[in-house]
Amino acid sequence: MTDDMFSSRAKGGIARREALSPEERAAIARKGAAARWGVKATHKGNFQQELGIDVECYVLDDDGKTAVISQTGMGKVIGLSARGNAFPRFLATKAMSDAVGAELREKIENPLKFQWGTGGAEQPPATIHGFDATLLIDVCKAIIETEAKGTLPSRYGRVAMQAHIIVGASAKQGIRDLVYSLAGYNPTTEEIIAAFKLYVLEEAKKYEPEFPNELYVQWHRLYNLAVPERGKPWHFKYLTVNHVYFPLAKSNGKILDLLRATKAQGGDRQKKLFQFLNAIGARALRIQLGRILEMAESSANQQAYERKIVERFGGQQEFDFGINASSEPPPPSEQSQPGAPAS
Repeated sequence: MTDDMFSSRAKGGIARREALSPEERAAIARKGAAARWGVKATHKGNFQQELGIDVECYVLDDDGKTAVISQTGMGKVIGLSARGNAFPRFLATKAMSDAVGAELREKIENPLKFQWGTGGAEQPPATIHGFDATLLIDVCKAIIETEAKGTLPSRYGRVAMQAHIIVGASAKQGIRDLVYSLAGYNPTTEEIIAAFKLYVLEEAKKYEPEFPNELYVQWHRLYNLAVPERGKPWHFKYLTVNHVYFPLAKSNGKILDLLRATKAQGGDRQKKLFQFLNAIGARALRIQLGRILEMAESSANQQAYERKIVERFGGQQEFDFGINASSEPPPPSEQSQPGAPAS
């Protein structure tokens, strides 16, 4: 190639570059960078603080601004183990093979690979494997389809429950966001997170009752309470507030503010506490109920049970409802109200 030919080609390249719009130049630059280094993530988040599960998520710098959930996170969010290969292994099982079509299988077998981090000699960018977040909905639908056919093994019952919750909550969030867009309203980040948490709670309630009947059976036994013909004994209100709600709210450091609010506003204190608990999450409630039920079942009598409550949570008021207590609640007084937790 002669010098004149080289110069001519160089001038032609410069002319073509100058004819491009700034957006076209930026797109070409991104493609070139992706070819050299791979796609990069511009933002990173985690489900932990808002939804109580350690799942990493990212937004890529590609044209579609792809929302990504890490491969490990995909498994954890549907209730699988934290092992990195748990998600693809589950979908490769015989039970799931019929529901996972060719297109979905290809995406699962070819996860997205992208860079996260600023790079440099001391800390080079990390290569992350993940999946387009919308893939989670396709997977959940496949799980639900397998469950409906009766071919999903019973050991995956929790996975099926999670799939129902995710699909239901996401559908509600999607139609809400569509209406917002059509109406020209742009919700804040906090509003979006709060709405999704609410939808998750609504969906979760369909599959897991808040209070197991076994706990009520144990309270009847420990406090020697007669079973009423209808409803539950009034005593259960005090047990619920002091042994379930108070320790749980106290653990988040907000109980004193809550008590002041309920005292100032009046109304049903138990209802206020339940509303507060919803802000914490259904998962925290289930964990607390599991602890209380274990203590109740392993206690021979009321004294042993309350001793365990005090040792575990501290500052719990003891109750003397008496044998075959009246079905009428005691008159309101400072002594009959649930006590504040110890500082």
